Amino acid sequence: MQLINNIDNFKIKYKNPVITIGNFDGVHLGHQALLHEVIEKAEELNGTSMVMTFEPHPTRVLKPDYYLPLITLYEQKVELIEKSGIDVLVCLPFNRKFASITADDFIDNLLLETIAIKAIVVGKDYSFGKNREGNISLLKKHASQKGFEVIVSNWIPVSGNCPVRISSTKIRELVLDGKVEEVPQLLGRFYQIRGMVVPGRNRGGRLLGCPTANINLKDELCPKRGVYAVIVECLNCKYKGVANIGYSPTFTDQQFTVEVHILNFNKDIYEHQIRVNFITRIRDEKKFSNINELAEQIKKDIKKADAILPDP
Repeated sequence: MQLINNIDNFKIKYKNPVITIGNFDGVHLGHQALLHEVIEKAEELNGTSMVMTFEPHPTRVLKPDYYLPLITLYEQKVELIEKSGIDVLVCLPFNRKFASITADDFIDNLLLETIAIKAIVVGKDYSFGKNREGNISLLKKHASQKGFEVIVSNWIPVSGNCPVRISSTKIRELVLDGKVEEVPQLLGRFYQIRGMVVPGRNRGGRLLGCPTANINLKDELCPKRGVYAVIVECLNCKYKGVANIGYSPTFTDQQFTVEVHILNFNKDIYEHQIRVNFITRIRDEKKFSNINELAEQIKKDIKKADAILPDP
């Protein structure tokens, strides 16, 4: 997959481009259906499959006071789109100047003059341009005059019997509620956070007999506080694990942490990036009477996670 980070980098004209445009936060099953339609149409036209997305997420620019945690950070979004089989990913810097482009100019100058699209695949609620003034009707009006095709993709329901469509909003709700075991039916995979292992407070192994890898989150969505059974990816291998998210209420120096104990693992992974896949939630965060009581509960959590988790 070719990655283009600036519209000025369109030095060549791609053959019969077929494009879809969006934020694609999560690259969930609904997004994946759009990408599949783009690839199919590009094959039909013997053309080039394209995705256009934006960095940062437009909400960060248009609503700076509103914090929107991301399901997938930029790095993971690129990986997932590449994995889908798309030929070209156009990731444009989103700023106030870009947000001021009118819908007509977006079509004429960007989609037609610069990229020369032959078809565009969009969802039913697609809007674009300054103040979101552009919509499917406007796209179709330009298409009939200028010779490209507009393909409107159907929404993908959460399940066959559920009218609710798959959306990034619904996925955020599930993760924030700690219902991580329900996420794969929308996301197509387990919810994952990733980060660099940083020094903690040196009490997991020393006080509790349970060493942990501490990671700092950036802008990604954090699951509800509690204890989770997880699959950890590090050093090119996968391991069973237990993640604790919260403020460690048994201790007085309460700080928010994401700590992961990796089962049957004793390697030094400080300053290594790990990926934590959330399989199911084991229990709520709880304050214990003393350290020994906490240590005993951690042993139970580890045993339960080991029983729940499949061998990686």
